[in-house]
Amino acid sequence: MKKVAVVLSGCGVYDGSEIHEAALTLLALSKNEVEYQCFAPDKDQFHVINHLTGEIINEKRNVLVESARIARGNIKALTELKEGDFSGVIFPGGSGAAKNLSTYAYEGEDYSVDEEVARVVKDFHKARKPIAALCIAPVIIAKIIGGRLTTGNDKKTAGILTKAGATHVNKDYNEVAVDEKNRIVTTPCYMVTDNIYKVSMGTEAAVETMLGLMNK
Repeated sequence: MKKVAVVLSGCGVYDGSEIHEAALTLLALSKNEVEYQCFAPDKDQFHVINHLTGEIINEKRNVLVESARIARGNIKALTELKEGDFSGVIFPGGSGAAKNLSTYAYEGEDYSVDEEVARVVKDFHKARKPIAALCIAPVIIAKIIGGRLTTGNDKKTAGILTKAGATHVNKDYNEVAVDEKNRIVTTPCYMVTDNIYKVSMGTEAAVETMLGLMNK
């Protein structure tokens, strides 16, 4: 049976994983009878956002602890993720991908990627195992691998990813960008729509395309 690692970045679109994208990823994997295990970095979030008001809250929260809310407690520290135990890895989006897994949200084109996240991406890439990234999460892949990917159709984001070494292609909510050489699958999700059903279409397409790459 195939097994996929899902890397989360907190809980909540403004400071962690986009909850809908994360849940839809797990649903798509389950629908395709694929076993999964969630992981997250064991470190403080960049900051905490009140999701009702959008204001910054003066407190600290741990990325792993917050991600456990989505994983229903079944989650491990990212340091425990070993490429040899999995057939592929998926990164749901949300601001956590740009704030906790990387510094994209606050450093722009000079951003960097968390060391453990970079290790995971490099390990799966070296083993030629598929890597999927949703919404803004492709910024992580762009910095480490480059490749052909999408975050939707925003020119500014596309420009930064191109400077990071990627080839950006415009895609809609139900489409995926596939880089067969590097075995990368990306889809824009909430970067291009605010409709959860449309996001589910892209997420499911990304998961199914990823599973197809596993068979090649």
